[in-house]
Amino acid sequence: MSGLVVMSPSPKPIAPNPRPVDPGVSIGHVHLKVADLNRAIAFYCGVLGFDLMQRYGHEAAFLSAGRYHHHIALNTWESKGGSPPGPHTTGLYHVAIRCPTRAALADALRRLNDAGISLEGASDHGVSEALYLRDPDSNGIELSWDRPKAEWPLTKDGHLDMETRPLDTRELGELTSDR
Repeated sequence: MSGLVVMSPSPKPIAPNPRPVDPGVSIGHVHLKVADLNRAIAFYCGVLGFDLMQRYGHEAAFLSAGRYHHHIALNTWESKGGSPPGPHTTGLYHVAIRCPTRAALADALRRLNDAGISLEGASDHGVSEALYLRDPDSNGIELSWDRPKAEWPLTKDGHLDMETRPLDTRELGELTSDR
């Protein structure tokens, strides 16, 4: 089959889904495999500020914001002492943790700075602003806040027109945390 060139078809225009999922559906919790449970709890609770809701010995923990049963579950069932997946493997790219306000995102940035945790990136997507980093197990984390839907950029035909521009983290960091 040498010399055979396979052309990818052009992307189809975005059409409404004839059988859309209920608009009230939301993504529930994320369950992460970690190498060291205590280290992961220290990051998610101590740095990001989640509450430890329940712990199953040395193997699992359930964390939340606002005293919900759990938004993040951590376990070492198949990963105790393990290493992260290598590059060019499939798996979770990142989990997005959505802040309710821009001030709350600024507070998250201050927490990261206070803990000496470096960002991998910071982007303004038009619909949202986002900070990108890795947890201690190298899981991708996006901390973001969504602009009001009425402010989302749209194309002439009414589709989202998201983009990726640099986010000024200095300006974000100067926000007060009036929540």
